[in-house]
Amino acid sequence: MGVGDFARGLVPVARNGTRQAGGVLRTVLELSIDGFAGMPGAKAAAKSQLQKHGSVDDAIDAVVAQHVALSSAQGFMSNVGGVIASVVSIPGNLAGLAAVQIRMVAAIAHLRGYDIDDNRVRTAMVMCLLGGDQIVRLIRKGVLPTTPMAVATAPVFDPDLDRRVAERVVMEMAARVGGTNGVLLLTKRIPLIGGGVGAVVDGVATRQIGTFTSGELRRRRSISH
Repeated sequence: MGVGDFARGLVPVARNGTRQAGGVLRTVLELSIDGFAGMPGAKAAAKSQLQKHGSVDDAIDAVVAQHVALSSAQGFMSNVGGVIASVVSIPGNLAGLAAVQIRMVAAIAHLRGYDIDDNRVRTAMVMCLLGGDQIVRLIRKGVLPTTPMAVATAPVFDPDLDRRVAERVVMEMAARVGGTNGVLLLTKRIPLIGGGVGAVVDGVATRQIGTFTSGELRRRRSISH
């Protein structure tokens, strides 16, 4: 299942209010960062790759590659999502992809030296799920005030911005379902073909998010192995 599927899972929640939908996304973020049975947290993932590859840049490349592979692995995501679905009101296989992508973004941020327990950084990480092109458009429209990098390094945490960012991510996901991805979603419903298409689409989307995050969140400080 892909980002669009995750959005469809959030739509029923969003109908009860975008604030509730944003809260669901925040819960997925916290579980992905902290980890749970069968899936170590973002810091552990970052540390493992840094120990293997030695340099931050190589470790980030490995983190992205690992999570691109995970995003295409339906069985893994179903298992991971089952844990998250026991806590939040979205189907397990939909939660799996969200968990993988958020964990990747958090691991990259940690490798760049950000404190991923800082609420400002967590707001920025959720913003990264929108992707670079969409963030630029939303800034031009005045929907978002600035970039993820600026939010992560802001003087103070802005709870209102945090809420609006989470709600915007949910809205954008839902919009993709009813818009340009309509034909693609129909293709993904075809047996056998649909599974292959879904795996490719999820992998491409995850790589794009990883590449954007790596370029956006520039190094803050060094971290130890």
